[in-house]
Amino acid sequence: MGIRFDKEKEIFHLQAKNTSYVIKLLHSKYVCHMYWGRKVRDYHEPDALRFLDRAFSGNPNPEDRTFSLDTQPFEYPAYGNTDYRAPAYQIQLENGSTITDLQYKSHRITKGKPKLEGLPATYVESDEEAETLEIELEDSLIGLKVFLSYTVFENFNAVTRSVRFVNEGDKNLKILRALSTNVDFRDDEFDLLTLPGAWGRERYIERRALQSGVQSVESRRGSSSHQQNPFIALLRKDTTEDHGEVYGFNLVYSGSFLAQAEVDQFHTTRVSIGINPFDFSWQLGCGEAFQTPEVVQVYAANGLGEMSRTYHKLYRTRLCRGEHRDKERPILINNWEATYFDFNAEKIEEIASAGKELGIELFVLDDGWFGKRDDDNTSLGDWFVDRNKLPNGLEDLVGRVRKMDMQFGLWFEPEMISVESELYKKHPDWCLHVPNRTRSGSRNQLVLDYSRPEVCAAITKMVSDILASAPITYVKWDMNRNMTEIGSAALPPERQRETAHRYMLGLYGVLEEITSKFPHILFESCSGGGGRFDPGMLHYMPQTWTSDNTDAISRLKIQHGTSIVYPVSAMGAHVSDVPNHQVHRYTSLDIRGDAAMSGNLGYELDLTKLTNEEKEVVKKQVASYKEIRSLVQFGEFYRILSPFEGNETAWMFVSEDQEEAFVSYFRVLAEPQAPLKVVKLKGLDPEKQYEVVELGKTYGGDELMHIGINVPDFQGDFQSFGWCLKEVH
Repeated sequence: MGIRFDKEKEIFHLQAKNTSYVIKLLHSKYVCHMYWGRKVRDYHEPDALRFLDRAFSGNPNPEDRTFSLDTQPFEYPAYGNTDYRAPAYQIQLENGSTITDLQYKSHRITKGKPKLEGLPATYVESDEEAETLEIELEDSLIGLKVFLSYTVFENFNAVTRSVRFVNEGDKNLKILRALSTNVDFRDDEFDLLTLPGAWGRERYIERRALQSGVQSVESRRGSSSHQQNPFIALLRKDTTEDHGEVYGFNLVYSGSFLAQAEVDQFHTTRVSIGINPFDFSWQLGCGEAFQTPEVVQVYAANGLGEMSRTYHKLYRTRLCRGEHRDKERPILINNWEATYFDFNAEKIEEIASAGKELGIELFVLDDGWFGKRDDDNTSLGDWFVDRNKLPNGLEDLVGRVRKMDMQFGLWFEPEMISVESELYKKHPDWCLHVPNRTRSGSRNQLVLDYSRPEVCAAITKMVSDILASAPITYVKWDMNRNMTEIGSAALPPERQRETAHRYMLGLYGVLEEITSKFPHILFESCSGGGGRFDPGMLHYMPQTWTSDNTDAISRLKIQHGTSIVYPVSAMGAHVSDVPNHQVHRYTSLDIRGDAAMSGNLGYELDLTKLTNEEKEVVKKQVASYKEIRSLVQFGEFYRILSPFEGNETAWMFVSEDQEEAFVSYFRVLAEPQAPLKVVKLKGLDPEKQYEVVELGKTYGGDELMHIGINVPDFQGDFQSFGWCLKEVH
């Protein structure tokens, strides 16, 4: 592992765990991409740059028609100097022109990984875990410097990248485009994998062949969004879950983004990802700097599953932070679908008491406890207790629940404001808005202007005062609409298109301050469910409410798709009532429990209305989950059968030492005269013997993986089953 620079050949060779990334300086000034893939000991330019006279590809040096920027692979390309492909960045000068010419100036290689100012990012706990290369580029005509940062990890097949712009000239500059990474591949023999969706249908999987031209996914919503996720991957045509090459790109950012792959006339592929240039610009004054978010690039030689497990472990251990990073997550009961806004202290205490009897560990009070919040028309921004519902205050209610030896959690939506609120009456200009234009509502609320320091300070104080008022151990941080009329009353006209990114910087600052001030609290992010499930939020909050859709059958696809990038420890998964409140489907309590036990288990229904038989089922689920909780939340995750490819879903969790495993199998619809099913397991040690607890039998790891295990003969729709495996010494 490490970074080497061959001064004679002007080649940087970056080596992570089992991958190499190679960069070459062309003519001592152009930074070219040479190779990314399986680890090689040395790089002797077997895939050297080639120079041909290509018609209609311009030449920086008119005397050399074999050299064009349009035909070479670059690390951070511009547009306008004979490269006609999509640029990674674009700068506008005061004279209105957008031509720049960045050339290599210097570099430095250091141990460890520096922090990104004001932005979430992966990190190291020891400088020995990683090395970082910083390449300095300069446009000497205008005094622009750009620093390309690359970090490689000793224990992960990952390269992280980010870019910093510095204006050292004597005139102001305007950044129009500032993506975080660019990789030019030499061919287009790839499929593109993305994670599109909608509210209640987040992170479905789409895979399609690359075509000529640009194929992209993006968000223009001011958040990473339900509709797309800031992730794309290129897969070789023969790549499966367990075989073939994969190149993953994930942006550590929670705002509007762009991720794209462009196939050019020569069938090469340019991949780039970063802040969405749409409706974005940034004034870069003399002496000022701008930092782009980080991209985590993961290479896998052995299929999509290997890529996922790299992301999972990296994010679990070197993106998530704090006291709860490595702790088992508590089993919770949330009152939202049980009561919605209609509750009082006695009803809450009743539900919490029922949960305690079933072995549940945490009660979460959802929306409706503050201001005059009897529906979703009012009170966002009024973060003080509603004394009509809780006449003795929050501290009294928390105390009642804590006396049961249960933890207490609370819901907030601190980024929003209701027109019907005391805060709006005092500060009507504190929301995002544009002068003389309608302030469009969504869920009867507006978005607070987190680009303003005074707004961030006020919200931080209100939330902190509540959290300090009682022994609260969990917070659900929600965000239930996207941005419209994106403007700030505090910014001058020339900076209005900075508002959305400044909002994200303000939000990250608030999250940093609050989570640091209350390190004992487990924070879970939410955005109408999974509308902001991204690495940026995971840096501050180690888990996310995966989707508002709690239907067990819907969750098979949602959780399977989410697992392409994000670890199981990050996924909140609840058992809710039937008919399901989102899709109105009836499913058994058993399959609802099995689906939810494939994440961070919780319940979201009125436990006081369960029959005695149902209570026994829940009690058994809770006890079973406690036995496998560490394995599910922190084990290696293997997808076996995909809900996107058939009627069955199966996945499994394997401990790091391969001594135990848990397998979940789901069948959606019954079939007449169905074939007998066998599931072949993954991730076991072929030399070890495993007892399958439910069968009382012992098999070799090789048998279980190559021959498989029989699926029970189910009757009816919506069936599930689980197997626990323990090594026999």
